[in-house]
Amino acid sequence: MPRPTARVLTLLELLQSGGTRTVAELADRLGVEGRTVRRYVDQLIDLDVPVESVRGRYGGYRLAPGYRLPPLMLSDDEALAVLLGLVAGGRAGLTTAQHTASETASAKIRRVLPQHIARRLDTLLEALAVTDRPGAFDTPDAGVLLTIADAVRHRRPVSIRYTDRDGRRSDRTLHAYGIVAHAGRWYVTGQDARIGEDRTFRLDRIADARTLPGSFEAPADPDPAQRVLSGFATAEYRHEVTLRIHGTVDQIRAHLPVSVASLEEHEPAAGQDRATERWLRVELRAERLDWLPPVLASLDRPFVIERPDELRDLVIALADRLASHARRACRDPS
Repeated sequence: MPRPTARVLTLLELLQSGGTRTVAELADRLGVEGRTVRRYVDQLIDLDVPVESVRGRYGGYRLAPGYRLPPLMLSDDEALAVLLGLVAGGRAGLTTAQHTASETASAKIRRVLPQHIARRLDTLLEALAVTDRPGAFDTPDAGVLLTIADAVRHRRPVSIRYTDRDGRRSDRTLHAYGIVAHAGRWYVTGQDARIGEDRTFRLDRIADARTLPGSFEAPADPDPAQRVLSGFATAEYRHEVTLRIHGTVDQIRAHLPVSVASLEEHEPAAGQDRATERWLRVELRAERLDWLPPVLASLDRPFVIERPDELRDLVIALADRLASHARRACRDPS
């Protein structure tokens, strides 16, 4: 049977969820009589928690805004979600001007975490990398997230049940190198043990994760974030595009980031000066090509399309449309 103090804290948690709660509802949730609910409310008021009494047919109790924040009660999953939000926001640059506010908030929550949750959180943070493209993150299963984080830390194989983008389900054994938060999604990258190749999996598509016996050797510097971004650039899509662009890495990366395209030096032809003929080979894959001509135009750098011919046709069509619009504007008497 819960102790009275536990019931008082449960009452506070119910009131913190918002709205007005009737005495009958609170009594039912707490497993006590109505007069006991009133006694618990008096105890909260004695603790300076601003509880208001609401009269009428639909009356009851609610929390009133006050000068002091009522004690905050979080479940294990809620505490984990809050801390992950603070940490991910800090790593992705989504902090307020008062940077110390997020640090002190994190410290306060961590001080009151149960020890086993604190250890699991530390394990997850060690395995987590955040790219420079933040977003509104999806919500993978907390159990899956923590299990994989533990497998990353201890270099243990993990069995996952995965559903790919085409809806195909499969059971895989993964040697996980790290967890990456990128552009609003969570990913795990590592080696698919069955085929012996590196793969990246979306965490929200993993239905189950189970740590397996044994261990594995990870690469000396796995850099999970870089592996995830490179994987996007080389993923299998309908079109394979190869370009040569005259410019610097920074100029090209401003429009074609690591997650979109891979770059490598292109050797100049015989007799050409490497310093003046700095061409980079750009390779990428895409389901559609219609977004590429405007990107190439915005680069404002000389480029050569090696493949596919369809992209060359789209670029020419865009150039013709722009030229046509420009000529029309010149003839417009207004």
